[in-house]
Amino acid sequence: MRMLSTAAEREEAAALVQDRQRWLTLHGLPVPARANIPAQFREAQTLSAGLFEDGRLLSCMILEHTPDLGWGQGPCLFLGCVHTLPGQSDDITRLITLWASDFAARLDLHVVRAETLARHALEAEPLAALLRRLTDTGWDVGGSGPGRDGDRVARLELLAEHRPGLRALISCQVHAPQPAPDDRSNA
Repeated sequence: MRMLSTAAEREEAAALVQDRQRWLTLHGLPVPARANIPAQFREAQTLSAGLFEDGRLLSCMILEHTPDLGWGQGPCLFLGCVHTLPGQSDDITRLITLWASDFAARLDLHVVRAETLARHALEAEPLAALLRRLTDTGWDVGGSGPGRDGDRVARLELLAEHRPGLRALISCQVHAPQPAPDDRSNA
């Protein structure tokens, strides 16, 4: 896992997001309506990270420290705009989960949060299958509501946990995101 620090890496992430959004559309699944996510990954000031294997980008995400989500209690590591390369196994999601839990613990945060689109009831397929896979890897579903971009989302939380053996599996070259400017937890 490393920062997307070059224009080429950020462009590769934007292309991965477009590929995933195309895949979702072809499979009749929702994509964010209001946000231009590929453009967010192209911006140099966006704190984005990628999971690479043998130089190939498998997943990308935007990292934030305690953003104002309007839900959840206390500081967190927020994984925004998480996208995986289409056609890959669920092992990528498991690796991201393990890494995020460990990374948050190293930042002295107690929880990781994320959102996933939920245009229908959380019990409706195919969302229910995704949420089952996420809960099987340790995530808790905290209900649904408006997300950061206004879309209805499922709210996800994961407890932070030090995983010292993980470094043999996943190299981490990610910079710690800075707390959001309006973070009142440090006041």
